[in-house]
Amino acid sequence: MTKRMILPLLFGISGIAVLLWLGIWQVNRLEWKLDKIGQIEHRMASDPIAIPENANKAEHNYLRVSVEGQVSPEQLHVLTSQKFVGSGYRVIGRLNPGTNSLLVDFGFLKIENKANPPIQGKMRVTGNMLWPNEFDPKFTPQPDVVKNIWFARELETMAGVLDTFPRMVVADRVEQLVDGAWVPLENITPWPVTAGITNDHKEYAITWFSLALVWFGMTLYLLYRIRQKTV
Repeated sequence: MTKRMILPLLFGISGIAVLLWLGIWQVNRLEWKLDKIGQIEHRMASDPIAIPENANKAEHNYLRVSVEGQVSPEQLHVLTSQKFVGSGYRVIGRLNPGTNSLLVDFGFLKIENKANPPIQGKMRVTGNMLWPNEFDPKFTPQPDVVKNIWFARELETMAGVLDTFPRMVVADRVEQLVDGAWVPLENITPWPVTAGITNDHKEYAITWFSLALVWFGMTLYLLYRIRQKTV
């Protein structure tokens, strides 16, 4: 080894070490994320329970629950679309179980059915708790209050409009009490919640390890060229 090779060698080793560290960090993040997703999926798929009195996002996001109560006719329509179905609205309504009224995302209403009479009456909702805030002040238009068209689920704002606590259940099953029997709600298709957590750490880890390999090859090539010039 010559003196001219020392600096490139140190530079190469340092670069490889940094890239390997980044790859290992992504592997650790991957394990953490998979564990987190597993916990959420388990929570989402568990048997429904009553809504905790102190329900909060930190402890109860995605918690599977079941609640009965009176649904008010005042509802909010969030413009959206479904693949292979077309445009429509998420129907957000107020459910009063006796205490602590809450918001319910009943599901998807086809755009041609917007003028239908609002759903109301005694209902039983099964689904997952969610604290959504999809409003982005840079890109999301303000709701058209006159036409009742919203462009994002805004939990705090919607709770204020419908006079409920700021908590929401996204339904995967809705039943209405009709003549003493529970029957599935018609015209609105439940749109269940998904974990919606991206997990790109595997791809990132592969990228960093690949760059480390390339860096290693380039370092060897540079050292080889330096050696050839000094021979």
